[in-house]
Amino acid sequence: MTAKEYATVKVEIEDRVGWMILNRPEKRNAMNPQMHYDMEDVINHLSLDPDIDVIVLTGAGESFCAGMDLKEYFRALDNDPAEQIKVRWSMRNWQYFRLRMCPKTTIAAINGWCFGGAFTPLISCDLAIAADEAVFGLSEVNWGILPGGYVTRDVAMVMNYRDALYYILTGKTFDGKKAAELGLVNESVPLSDLRSTVMSLAEDIKKINPETLKHAKEAFKMSRDMDYDQSFDYLAAKNDQLRFRDPQGARDKGIKKFIDDKTYRPGLGAFGQDEE
Repeated sequence: MTAKEYATVKVEIEDRVGWMILNRPEKRNAMNPQMHYDMEDVINHLSLDPDIDVIVLTGAGESFCAGMDLKEYFRALDNDPAEQIKVRWSMRNWQYFRLRMCPKTTIAAINGWCFGGAFTPLISCDLAIAADEAVFGLSEVNWGILPGGYVTRDVAMVMNYRDALYYILTGKTFDGKKAAELGLVNESVPLSDLRSTVMSLAEDIKKINPETLKHAKEAFKMSRDMDYDQSFDYLAAKNDQLRFRDPQGARDKGIKKFIDDKTYRPGLGAFGQDEE
C-alpha cells in the first residue's frame, strides 16, 4: 500500500497514522474526476490496513481543497452523461459512505483554502483541526448555483441555522478561528502547529481500544436521527455487538481495572488497550 502512487493523492504513513494528501496544489487541490477515483482506492486500502490506527485528510501546498474542479468536473462532463454518473457515484462513495463510516477514526487537517465541495469531506471526517490562517467559503452563490451534493445538508448538520444561512447567502469567507467558533472544526491552531497538533490528537486516539472507537462512532452517527425509544434499543444492541466483536475484551478489562486498581479513574483516561 505505501509503495503505490496516485496521480492526484499522496499517501504518507507515520507512527500508524495514514495521511491522505490531496495533491493538485497548482489547482488548489480542486477535485477532478481522477481525484475521486484515486480517493476511493486510497480510503479502501487505509481503512483495512491493520498497521493504520488513524487516518488524516489534508491538502498539499497552501490549500486543503478548493471544491470541485469547475472545468474538469462540470464543463467537461456536461456532454458525457455516462461518465458524469460514474464520477458522481465515485464522489459520493468516498466522500460520504466510505469516509463518513470509515472503521478508523478520521481527522481533517485544514491547512489552507477550503471552499464549496470541500465541506463534505471535511464534515465527513470525525474530527477536524484547522490552521488559523485557513480560509473557508461557501462561494457558490457568487457564480450562480447553490451548495450542491451533500454540502448544504452537511453545513446544516454542524452549523447553527443563522450562521449557516449567513455564509450560504453571502458567499463571505471566514478563517480557522471563526470555523472553530462556528463548530465547523474542533480547534484552530497556527499553521506551523497544525501537523503536531493533529499527531498529538492521533496519539490520544491510539491509546483507546479500536473496536470501542469504531462502535462508538457508528452508534453516534446512526442514533442521532432516531427517536429516543429506537436509540435506546439500538445502543443496547450496539453495546452487545461490541462485546461480541472485541477480541481484546476492553469493556471487561476496563471494569476489572477500575474495581481492582483504586488509582484508575476511567473518566480521566484510557486503561491501556493492551493491558491484561
